[in-house]
Amino acid sequence: MSAIMMSQIAGKDPVKFQDYLTKSKAVAGRYGAELMFAGQRKDALDDAPPDHQMVVIARFPDEDALKDWYEDTEYTALIPLREEASDQIITVYAD
Repeated sequence: MSAIMMSQIAGKDPVKFQDYLTKSKAVAGRYGAELMFAGQRKDALDDAPPDHQMVVIARFPDEDALKDWYEDTEYTALIPLREEASDQIITVYAD
C-alpha cells in the first residue's frame, strides 16, 4: 500500500531551499519516491489564507519506505538546511 508525504512550505531563503530540494529528492529517489505535485499557492477559497506558500506531494511505495527515507542519515543531515530554508509541516497519509 502506497504512502503519501505532503509538505506545506513557507519559504525563508530561496537559494538554500533549492539546495535542500535537490539533495532531498536525491535521497528520496533511493526509496522509490515519485513526485506527484509541487506548486505555489495561488488563492485561498475560504476567509483565511494558509500560512504556507508552496506544497510538495510525493508518493512512496509504502509507509516503511517513507519512514526509512525520513530517518536516513543523509536526509537527517539535511534537516538543519531545511529549517534554515523554510518552515514546513510534513504529513504522512497511507491507504
